[in-house]
Amino acid sequence: MLGTVAVSGASGRTGFRVAEEVVRAGGQARLLLRPASTLPESLEACEQHRLDLTDDASLDQALRDVDSLVIATGARPSIDLSGPMRVDAWGVKRQVESCRRVGVSRVVLVSSLCAGRWRHPLNLFGLILVWKRVGERALETSGLDWTVIRPGGLSERDQDLEREAIRWSGPDQQESDSIPRRLVARCCVEALQTPASIGRIVEITSSEELEPVAMADALA
Repeated sequence: MLGTVAVSGASGRTGFRVAEEVVRAGGQARLLLRPASTLPESLEACEQHRLDLTDDASLDQALRDVDSLVIATGARPSIDLSGPMRVDAWGVKRQVESCRRVGVSRVVLVSSLCAGRWRHPLNLFGLILVWKRVGERALETSGLDWTVIRPGGLSERDQDLEREAIRWSGPDQQESDSIPRRLVARCCVEALQTPASIGRIVEITSSEELEPVAMADALA
């Protein structure tokens, strides 16, 4: 049973798909959104909390009485190079601290392949991979039941996904390849339903050349 799953960054391209997959799997999605963000029609009936994630009181209220949190917030490319520090590091840390205050014990974080790498082209955007690792560490050392999902390059494709299977691995074993955001969302929901994923960093890409393997089997 998924129960009530809070999804932060729920208006983002990965976040809204996570929320849709929560609903599809029989859970209730509670959407954490920026005040001015918009949602697809498929999510308009979901509970919504519009807030600034730097407002601890509002964040605590939004997370109260949920069973789990999927953190799908992430800095967007911008001329403001402080975005990754504010969103992917301190923003994640604030959400983790809020979970501890209000008693949410289960958290899944969407991060990125190569998180923590210094020498990587993506770091031209505000050292984003370095700051993502800071956010990961805040979760890993929190005492919560955590899972970090590190997807490869993200695509928007939602069609013909039944042809693709997930390549699962532990940390720092994959460096390239891609995965549709829809499959990332499904992996987040699968992680919530897979006790073996607790306390694990799981890297994911996808390919039509692979045979489907459930997360529980891949992590066994």
